[in-house]
Amino acid sequence: MSDAMIRVPAEVRDRLAVIAESRGTSIRHLVQEFAESTLTAEERRERAEAARTYLAEHFGVEVTDEESATMGRKVREAFTRQQRDAVA
Repeated sequence: MSDAMIRVPAEVRDRLAVIAESRGTSIRHLVQEFAESTLTAEERRERAEAARTYLAEHFGVEVTDEESATMGRKVREAFTRQQRDAVA
């Protein structure tokens, strides 16, 4: 694996160092973990569509756009709460 240098402001680097240290890892691993686990909007749409197809084919459940949007909002809210609580 070849390395690449990423330029960020010093305060961002310092923040990443604090986060990495609190997790017992390195900035390198933290950035790698972020890149591997963060989905693009298109990837999220593809996964949502695959989940809808699976539910329809295996369980006969048709998820509407409204239901999907509501569930997405609830998941984002739960994630935000979890992140906030983890910092506190």
